[in-house]
Amino acid sequence: MRILISGSSGLVGTALCQALKNKGHQVIRLVRDKSKVSDDAIFWDPENEGWDSSYSLPKFENMDAVVNLSGENIAGRWTDDKKNKIKSSRVKSTKILSHILSSLKNPPEVLINGSAIGFYGDRGEELLTEESAPGDNFLSNVCQDWERAAVENLIKTKIRVVLLRTGMVLSTKGGGLATMLTPFKFGLGGVLGNGHQYMSFISLDDLVNIIIFLIENKQIIGPVNAVTPYPITNQEFTKTLGKVLHRPTILAVPKFLPSLIFGQMADDLLFASQKVYPKKLANAGYHFNYPTIESALKHELG
Repeated sequence: MRILISGSSGLVGTALCQALKNKGHQVIRLVRDKSKVSDDAIFWDPENEGWDSSYSLPKFENMDAVVNLSGENIAGRWTDDKKNKIKSSRVKSTKILSHILSSLKNPPEVLINGSAIGFYGDRGEELLTEESAPGDNFLSNVCQDWERAAVENLIKTKIRVVLLRTGMVLSTKGGGLATMLTPFKFGLGGVLGNGHQYMSFISLDDLVNIIIFLIENKQIIGPVNAVTPYPITNQEFTKTLGKVLHRPTILAVPKFLPSLIFGQMADDLLFASQKVYPKKLANAGYHFNYPTIESALKHELG
């Protein structure tokens, strides 16, 4: 298959490109740097007001699948400028991409579009499936707009749209786990706040396999929770990471400290409780290689 990837240089995109190539698929990347344009890379700069989508339009023809993973890193303090970048890098670029796909003579069969379990907001101990209502905070609103941007131009086409609501991706190569490793290795890791908030996670390898599974399984459409079936509390995560690293986790991080440093990001990301279940993947028979937090951490940390 010929598969187009947006966000190919990110943590997930890099791993996905390699996995697809290993399976014999042809990968075409969307790149922001004109100097990197090649037979397998299309110039793409939708956030630049002077960018003309017609420049790339013919090059989008005859793809079998498109995977859109692009988006500004959400880590860091959310200033107004940062929030604008987080939203624009997802919503605006997805709107343009879906418009291009809707205009093609030979469109792809499927668009796998990034989203996140941030869609659900802070929901305590409520078990959340793809049928659950959205939340009402900044991340939730971004995810809702992001998903809407993917669907709105394609709803009248034959293109199947899958909305990939991803949880915390476990990898030593980037993301939250990589950031936590240094303090935990020095025995300085601890629960965040009271530790009761639920964390829904997925190993990087499972996430890549899920995306390929979704490309291949033509009956799956709409939102898909890309998390394991076993969400855990922050307290359980902390204890398990300490166990795998053979380090103590006796410290606790009071809630006011991350909130003071990171502001709204701490409330929406670090302390929001999201107990998410992958109902569609379970019904479709997807087999998780690393379903539990201990198996996922042992796999990543050797």
